[in-house]
Amino acid sequence: MKLNDGQEQAVKYISGPCLVLAGAGSGKTRVITNKIAYLVRECGLPARQIAAVTFTNKAAREMKERVGQTLGKKEARGLKVSTFHTMGLSIIKSEYRSIGIKPGFSLFDDKDTFALLKDLTQETLDGDKEQLFLLQSCISNWKNDLILPEQLQKQALSPGEVEFAKVYLEYQTHLRAYNALDFDDLILIPTLLLKSNEQVRQKWQNKIKYLLVDEYQDTNTSQYELVRLLVGERARFTVVGDDDQSIYSWRGAKPQNLALLNKDFPKLRLIKLEQNYRSSGRILHSANILIQNNPHVFEKKLFSELGYGEPLRVIIAKNEDHEAERVVAELLAHKFMKGTHFKDYAVLYRGNHQSRLFEKLLMSNRIPYKISGGMSFFGRTEVKDIMAYLRLLVNQDDDNALLRVINTPTRGIGRVTLEKLGSFANQLGCSIFEAACHDQLHSVLSGKALHNIQQFTRWVVELSDNANRGDGISAIREMIKTIQYEEWLYETSPSPKAAEMAMANISTLFGWVSDMLEGNELDTPMTLQEVVNRLILRDMMERGEEDEDADQVQLMTLHASKGLEFPYVFMVGMEEGLLPHQSSIDENNIEEERRLTYVGITRAQQELFFTLSKERRQYGEVIQPEPSRFLYELPQDDIVWEHKKKKDSAEVRQQKGQIGVANLRNILSGGN
Repeated sequence: MKLNDGQEQAVKYISGPCLVLAGAGSGKTRVITNKIAYLVRECGLPARQIAAVTFTNKAAREMKERVGQTLGKKEARGLKVSTFHTMGLSIIKSEYRSIGIKPGFSLFDDKDTFALLKDLTQETLDGDKEQLFLLQSCISNWKNDLILPEQLQKQALSPGEVEFAKVYLEYQTHLRAYNALDFDDLILIPTLLLKSNEQVRQKWQNKIKYLLVDEYQDTNTSQYELVRLLVGERARFTVVGDDDQSIYSWRGAKPQNLALLNKDFPKLRLIKLEQNYRSSGRILHSANILIQNNPHVFEKKLFSELGYGEPLRVIIAKNEDHEAERVVAELLAHKFMKGTHFKDYAVLYRGNHQSRLFEKLLMSNRIPYKISGGMSFFGRTEVKDIMAYLRLLVNQDDDNALLRVINTPTRGIGRVTLEKLGSFANQLGCSIFEAACHDQLHSVLSGKALHNIQQFTRWVVELSDNANRGDGISAIREMIKTIQYEEWLYETSPSPKAAEMAMANISTLFGWVSDMLEGNELDTPMTLQEVVNRLILRDMMERGEEDEDADQVQLMTLHASKGLEFPYVFMVGMEEGLLPHQSSIDENNIEEERRLTYVGITRAQQELFFTLSKERRQYGEVIQPEPSRFLYELPQDDIVWEHKKKKDSAEVRQQKGQIGVANLRNILSGGN
């Protein structure tokens, strides 16, 4: 495909700093890959002197592949395409002497830093998880803003800040003693090094003769500074970004970094990519009108040559259950009339918790679906745990299920005991459970370990009998209670809120199982074995469908949808308190929520549906939310609100009926 004028200008401008303001769906990745090829082929710059930086490993991999396809292996040799953190790590590995650390340094992940902070604050915070997470987040933000403990101690104001600043200093001292770095150090340390050491700075500026940065609106202070120091006064760089798609301020992203470029690089060339290759004119017009309500440093207006397209529709539901029913019914009817595929549809929501009802309905209607950017229902730890218990109830020879739950919650059955039990089962050539019930078990285990295993097996056998013969629902309720799973969750979860949400997921699973056992799901009651098999199948389908092209409805958060596109999109929960989110309303951060809505709208290629509920359950009470302010900010001529919709004429109804009959014939004759 030929580059348009804006794309071509962006590719060929190489003599100075360049900001490519790339609207949604305007082909920014093409610009970056083509520019790398242009620098190598037309400008004679060796690939090893070019670096391209992005935010995720996936984006870096895709970019590398696309450049490889354009250039070929030989020409692309030595090209550096990586995330910011990987680039920082390579600078640290190369310059460890100047930094003053030993070469075999360790990297601390979130769990390691949390454990260290817990140890350091044992006396002051006494293991208070919420305070510890706040402390961890504060240290991360200070590092992203290039604030060191010594500076912070001079400017800390409140007693709380003074206390946290003290821990920050201790934390850094300990990291240094362990010869360890945390995730944020991977940007902080190279940035401070390049800032203070001219020799090292010159070396890296000579090494990287041209720098390209993708998703520039997502950079934080330290990443911005790192870019500035790497490009130096020569300023041979291209950054690609869109201030309207900056949706990560909670991770420290600063869309104002786009405006800062103007100040730091007065000769900055601005090139706008405004032609969208994804969406209909009406969808883009609505997105443009919405985002105009945000202040802008750079103005841009997306346009499309794909025709004006269908009106946007607002569907109004009685409550959240009805909302899910309406979406699934609308999707099935639409698919039937249009002869489309399930993979053409996406359901986008503000928070992961909204997915549960959609999952349940898609599942009971046997509609394949995939959850991205948030854990699928069956992928959640607590659901996996209870599912493993259920699997064990119907099949004691399921070794994987047994190993997952035998010590969850803790029963004093440790790894050494399990190794002995596993070896014993191998000798006997039977399942682990069978070995655990064997009359010669005392030959390999004794004392407390033997007692704990025997107690567990007896309990499983009795429970299994009750569940299979008697009242399955009561047996499962009893099981969850007996293992004291809820108490264990509150002990082990990062916060009471997390434990509460995990218990809500278990309640949902219990509800599904009860419905199937009682026959509410398919009108005929199922046995526990059938229920478990059905749920296992659902889980396997979900896990086995990593394939991008699998025919399944896509469920994801608005954050996870960034960079993707779908022919038909449902944006659900368009209500005050959900979108915009209540915390953003309270913090007066409506602009970011508007950008998030803009991202959602510009995912749709052909048709866009919004849904909202008149009532919604929230923390045990029923609320009556207002429709989202963003719906009223859209051009009303382009929207059809369900209650204001005109009835179809007899002619239109007849036409629709004929299409429906034709599609039915096609299905019956073996078509799609």
